[in-house]
Amino acid sequence: MAKYSEKTQELVEETMKRMKEGKLKSSSGDKVTDRDQAIAIALSEAREKGYKVPPEKK
Repeated sequence: MAKYSEKTQELVEETMKRMKEGKLKSSSGDKVTDRDQAIAIALSEAREKGYKVPPEKK
């Protein structure tokens, strides 16, 4: 079984493109340059939209 839904995977791809173009911003307004942070932002957005994503690790 897939860990993430297809929609979530597409959202992560789009977010990575935005990061590489320098258009992805963190909540503080700074440019995101870390790959892991970009993925975390994408998964957070996917959770808000209700896509299939594993729960956050605490």
